[in-house]
Amino acid sequence: MPVSGPMSPRPDLGPKPRLGYTESSLARAAERRPDDAAIAALLADRRAGGYVIGGDLIVLKKGAGLHEALFTVAEARALGPATETVFLGLLEGAGRFGFGIPPQHAETLKTRDDFVVTDLRSIAVQGLCAPADLPPIAEAKAVLHWHIRHRFCSNCGAATQVVQAGWRRDCPSCQGQHFPRTDPVVIMLAVDGDKCLLGRSPRFVPTMWSCLAGFIEPGESIEDAVHRETLEEAGIACGRVKYFASQPWPFPSSLMIGCHAEAVTRDIVVDREELEDARWFSKDEVTSMLLRRHKDGLTTPPPVAIAHHIIRAWVESEVRFD
Repeated sequence: MPVSGPMSPRPDLGPKPRLGYTESSLARAAERRPDDAAIAALLADRRAGGYVIGGDLIVLKKGAGLHEALFTVAEARALGPATETVFLGLLEGAGRFGFGIPPQHAETLKTRDDFVVTDLRSIAVQGLCAPADLPPIAEAKAVLHWHIRHRFCSNCGAATQVVQAGWRRDCPSCQGQHFPRTDPVVIMLAVDGDKCLLGRSPRFVPTMWSCLAGFIEPGESIEDAVHRETLEEAGIACGRVKYFASQPWPFPSSLMIGCHAEAVTRDIVVDREELEDARWFSKDEVTSMLLRRHKDGLTTPPPVAIAHHIIRAWVESEVRFD
């Protein structure tokens, strides 16, 4: 049955924006990773390029309009030796790579007039580079961040070695093999008729309200995590859960699993350790928030975030529990 209550005129929210960090144009070509000679050949190809990343900072070449995210191999190497080089995939046969540099070195590049050095969230929200570059930058950032945090074996503590073109670290002491990980997170909109539940984190900008979210725990299904997190954070019990879409979220390396959930209770009890506040919003009010026309200046997350798309799908009456 529809979760949006009685039929109402579909609001005109304009063209649907692209979900950030998705729809990568790269073919990951994982079969190339074990072949050191093939990776070296791709790096030597004049068509090769990559993205320069220092911790949480992304280096862009300053442009008159959009800044350029892609460096040639020679340009990247001119900035100094890479801490790690990760093979990201192929674009029309040309190799694409992530070049890691020390975060403190990325900081020093801020003083140069030919670069823009900032965080990935700002790049995405402000549209500082071409949208097609966001997915490979997110891929590179997530894997390079994993390398920073996993230089030593979690089994025996020995220093590990980079193999598989940056997609594995091997321990020469205990022969352990370590792979990049992605942490699954549920992000959900609980709905009841023409009302939806939004919350505020203390980390949000003062006007923003969003979906609730939380990490999936070991041995837990997506549906169970949606039920648990909504109950823990806002005291709302939910029934049926509908999967919406997913989004890689490289902060540092999560997979956001978007859902809509059918609320079966209405009384909110906010967990103040997790949220600043939570409350029910009408569809009309949320529409005004999406359009940035709310009378009190309240807003939803920007289109780069999956929360925006989860909320918009409900406002546009696209969500059904069948």
